[in-house]
Amino acid sequence: MQRKISRRSIVKSGLIAGALLPAVGLISRNAGAATLPPLDPNDPTAKALAFVNDATKVDTKTHPTFKPSQKCGTCAQYQGKAGDATAACTIFAGKSVPEGGWCQVWAQKS
Repeated sequence: MQRKISRRSIVKSGLIAGALLPAVGLISRNAGAATLPPLDPNDPTAKALAFVNDATKVDTKTHPTFKPSQKCGTCAQYQGKAGDATAACTIFAGKSVPEGGWCQVWAQKS
């Protein structure tokens, strides 16, 4: 017994799959960010970029251009959304950074 597959059912299945794939991608990306290990301030890259977990502890003598509003959460490199305590950072691949952290690469989020 062979069952014929109609063109309509192929198109319908394709449309459903096309709608579900982006949703699955968003879910897996958000779940993946939650499992990233936190960035260690003693990491060589973190040290080179003067990363701190708490922006209130930035040495303003060493970094005179630092402003209190500069935090990971307001940086263009921060991959989280508003309200996320930690998120991925494009500078520190494979690590999560706290929303209140800071490094020299800080750039205003547009």
